[in-house]
This record gives sequence, structure tokens and C-alpha cells, in this order.
Amino acid sequence: MECRLGKGEVTTARDWVDRAIAAIEADQRRSADTHLWKLDAPALTGIDLYLKDESTHPTGSLKHRLARSLFLYALCNGFIREGTAVVEASSGSTAVSEAYFARMIGVPFFAVMPRSTSPEKIAAIEHYGGLCHFIDDGERIYAESAELAARLSGHFMDQFTHAERATDWRGNNNIAESIFQQLANERHPIPSWVVMSAGTGGTSATIGRYIRYKRHATRLSVADVERSAFFESFSTRNPGCRCDRPSRIEGIGRPRVEPSFVPGVIDTMLRVPDAVSLAAMRVLSRRLGRRVGGSTGTNFAAMCFHAARMASAGEAGSLVTLICDSGDRYANSYYDDAWLEANGLDPAPFEPAIEAFLQGGRLDPDLEECCA
Repeated sequence: MECRLGKGEVTTARDWVDRAIAAIEADQRRSADTHLWKLDAPALTGIDLYLKDESTHPTGSLKHRLARSLFLYALCNGFIREGTAVVEASSGSTAVSEAYFARMIGVPFFAVMPRSTSPEKIAAIEHYGGLCHFIDDGERIYAESAELAARLSGHFMDQFTHAERATDWRGNNNIAESIFQQLANERHPIPSWVVMSAGTGGTSATIGRYIRYKRHATRLSVADVERSAFFESFSTRNPGCRCDRPSRIEGIGRPRVEPSFVPGVIDTMLRVPDAVSLAAMRVLSRRLGRRVGGSTGTNFAAMCFHAARMASAGEAGSLVTLICDSGDRYANSYYDDAWLEANGLDPAPFEPAIEAFLQGGRLDPDLEECCA
């Protein structure tokens, strides 16, 4: 098979794929690994808290890793060729990152999203050349994405199915390998806990598999949010669980149990109330001197829960979680009092308890109970 390019150049379809993969890998080599910050909490004697800052990726979030893996997976499987339109079901960070890589290799990108998506998110996707395809019924986002890809003779990337299989969980610079390499010279190089929230479930699957492959004693805790099917599914071992309302913590929580969610590699799950997630988000933002997003608040609240349990038991060790993205993306939602009121969320009562824990090493029993 031949494809004719500009100026009369003739090449094979395989040559184009080779160049596309090379472009993505060159972009990865130009990017340094993300930082692993150690959070100052002197009251937690013998316990160290670490935050892997995924907001420093070129597209500003953890989803940059996922998008890169999805594109390489699709290219190496022959799903994307020259001119193939790429379609994704996403109105947030995944769509932004996929638009970035689509522009890099020169293929059109379409993000299928609810018509109610905020102008800021639309602008971020369009900044990288992505096209937004709006729908009125959010429950049809999967079906509409598949149908649009078929009409375009394109490829539905389907992050919720392919996230857990697109990343090489044995290593090859995945996020789990990076965490353990960065901890190598710390006083507790093998963390007691890695804490991760679930959106597609792909990152928790990668981390959990890597921990088992390397035979580490580390335990994986996955934090879920209020309006999500993951926690109930894990607790009841029922993969058919569903939730009728959309998550208020962007990027995590799903109305159904996604195919990329792998419960067998998870040691425990917590359900963190949304108001607690946003309280933890605000506390951590003040500690860091910059804003983080709501999913990072979920992660941090769950990490505090496990650190409190360790402190109460007299255990020493380290815990790691992720800064998923910057809070600057949520100036008109999580950091807007009017938005919080409209959505029935009040994080203020929980902030003092989280601050007191970081300063004194003991978590308020009421706060611990609501996350148990």
C-alpha cells in the first residue's frame, strides 16, 4: 500500500506510522520526569508524605501519560494511520492531551462532550487543534463517540477500555516505575501506601500490577468520590454497579464500572465525600503555595486517612499520591464560592480538621469516620 504525500513524495503507510511513533517518543525524551515533592509535616514522626506532580506535563495533567500511551498503542496496533480521524469521549484533561498528540502527528481529533461543557475546557481542547462534538444526552457519550468514529472512518480511542492495556505495567518509564526510582534514596524507599483515585482505572491498574510484579510490600489504596460506581463495585464484587448522577470531582468517578478498572490489584478502597475532597484541595494548595485540582484533594484526603492510621498504630514509613492537575483550571468551579453553593458543597467545616492533623498528627474522629 502506498500513500502519496506533498511534493510528489511516495512512502508506505508503515513509514508514516514509524515517523508518528518517533515524533511521540522524541517529545517524551524532551520532557523531564515529573517531580516528587516531599510535604513538610513534622508532627508525623517517622512518616513521610510524597506528592508526584503530574501537573508539570506539557498539557498540564496526569492524562498526558495516558494520551501518549493510547496513541502509541493505537499506532502500533494499526488503528491509526495517516489521515485517520481520532475520536474520544472526554470533555476534560484527556481530550486536551489527546488533541496535543493528534496535532503532533498530523491527524484530526474530535472530542465528544456534553453541550454544557465549560468554555474554558472547550478553549483548551481547541488550543491544540481539537474539534468539539457536542451532545445533549450525556449518557450517549460512548455510543455517540463510536458512531462518530464510524461516520468518519476513524478510530474511537476509548480511554475507558484501553487505559489499562495501553501502558506497559512492567516498566518502560511508567508512573509506577518512576515513583519507586525517585524514592530510592529516601529513608523509606518502599512506600507503605500508594494512594490513587480512579477515573478510567488505568493508572491504578498500572501501579497495582507493577507493585505485584516487583514483589513490593506496598499496598495500593484507591479513593473514590460520592457519585461513582467504583467503590460499591469493589465492596460488593459486583461489576454491574451503576450511579445515576455524574461525578462533581472532575476526572475521577464514573457512572459505570469501566473496563479498565482492575479491582484485583487494589488492596483497599475509600469513598471520600466531595466536600472533604475540596477541603483537602484547599489545605494542600495553601501548603504548596499554588492551586491544585479537586481530584488531587481526593488523593490527599485519602493519604491523610492512611497516614493517621499509621501514626495511631505507631508505624513508620512513606506514602505517595499524585497531584493530578493544576487548580487554575477550576477557578470558576471549585474555587468559586457561588459554584460551591449552587452544587451544595461546603468544604469549610473540614479544613480545620485536616490542618490540625498535619500540625498535630491526629485526625479528627468524625473526619476519619466519614472516609472509612
